[in-house]
Amino acid sequence: MYIIGQEEVDAVKRVIESKQLFRYLGGDQSETARFEAEWAAKIGMKYAVAVTSGTAALITGLVGMGVGPGDEVIVPAYTFIATALAPLAVGAVPIIAEVDASLTLDPTDVARKITPRTKVIIPVHMVGLPCNMDALMALARRHNLKVLEDACQADGGSYGGKRLGSIGDAGAFSFNHYKIITCGEGGALVTNDETIYHRALIFHDGGASFRDYASRITTPFFAGMNFRINEILSAVLRVQLTRLDGMLDAMLTEKRLMIQALSDIGGFTFNPIHDVEGDCGTTLALLFETPERMRAALDGLNEAGIDADTPIDSGRHVYTNWEPILKQQGAHHPAMDPYKRAAVPVEYTPDMCPHTLDILGRTLFLHTDPTRSRADLETMIEKIREVLTAL
Repeated sequence: MYIIGQEEVDAVKRVIESKQLFRYLGGDQSETARFEAEWAAKIGMKYAVAVTSGTAALITGLVGMGVGPGDEVIVPAYTFIATALAPLAVGAVPIIAEVDASLTLDPTDVARKITPRTKVIIPVHMVGLPCNMDALMALARRHNLKVLEDACQADGGSYGGKRLGSIGDAGAFSFNHYKIITCGEGGALVTNDETIYHRALIFHDGGASFRDYASRITTPFFAGMNFRINEILSAVLRVQLTRLDGMLDAMLTEKRLMIQALSDIGGFTFNPIHDVEGDCGTTLALLFETPERMRAALDGLNEAGIDADTPIDSGRHVYTNWEPILKQQGAHHPAMDPYKRAAVPVEYTPDMCPHTLDILGRTLFLHTDPTRSRADLETMIEKIREVLTAL
C-alpha cells in the first residue's frame, strides 16, 4: 500500500451510512458501477467487471474467452502462482515459459511452447514492467490465440501509448494490499469484446440472470460463481483511482533519478524495459554479472539500511516454488483435476526454465516510494552508490 488517508475513510463512512453495501442496490449509481465505468475509462476499454481479487479477474477472463478442459494456457515462469492457478480453475493446464532479461514473458520461448491445444497467452507485466506486447500480440494473431494481460502488478502502466490491460483481448488487475492502488483485496477485468464481457458477467455472479442487465446479455446463461465485490471496497477504489497517475509520476521520477545517478557504476546493467515511458516505476532492476556479485551488493545494501531484495528469493513468484503446479495437484478432487484429463501429459521439472532462474538469480531490486522526499531520496542514492562502487 502506497497512499491511503482521510478520503478513503470518508468514502467508507459514506457507504456505511447509506446502508447499501451490496453492489446491486444502487443500480448504475452504485459505488461499484461507478468504479467499473471509471476504471474502464482509465484503461481505455468499453467494459470492466469489478471482482474480489486479481485471481478472480484472471479466472473470469479465461471463462470469458471460453477456455476449458483440453486447453493449454501459456504463463511465465516468473509471476505470482495465481497466474498458473487460473487455467486450472477452468479445467485447462498452464504451460510455463521463460522470461528474458526484461523479467517478462520471452516471445521466443512462447513460440516454442505453442501447440494445437494452446488457447491463451497470459503476459504478466511483473513489478510494473511492460511486456513486449508487439511481439506477443503478433505471435498470438499468427496462431489465432487469445491474449489475457495480467496487469495485476502494473495498475495504470502503459505500452506504446496504450494502458496495460487494453492491448490484449482482455486485461486482469489486482487491488490487493501490495498493489499500486488498493482496497485490501479486489480486482477487475477489462475488455472491448462483448462476448468476453457477457460471459464474465455471468460467471462472476451466480445470480446474473436475476440482475437488471440480464435482458441485455446475448450469451446463454450458465452456472457461475460469486466473485462480486462490495460497495465499501469499490468506494475505496474510487478514491485510490484519483491518486493513481500522481503516484505513477512520482515513482517513475524517482526511478529515472536513480538510473541517472547509478549509470556510471560498473559491474551491472539495468534490466531492459520494453517501454520506459509506460513503466510504472515501482521497481529498479539491476542485472549483475554473477549471482555472487548480486549477493554481495544485496548484503551491502541491506546492511546500509536500503530496501533491496532479489526476485529469486521471492518464493511465491518463482515457478520452482509452485508446489501444487509442479506436483500436478490440479484440484481438490481427482475427478476434477485438469492434469488427469489432459489430452497430452504435461511435464514440469524444477530446471525446465534455466534462463529464468539465471536472470532472477543475478537481478537485484531497488524500490521507489511516491511519498519519499527529494532529500531522503538523495540520501538513499548516495548510500547505494557507496555500496555499489565498493564492490
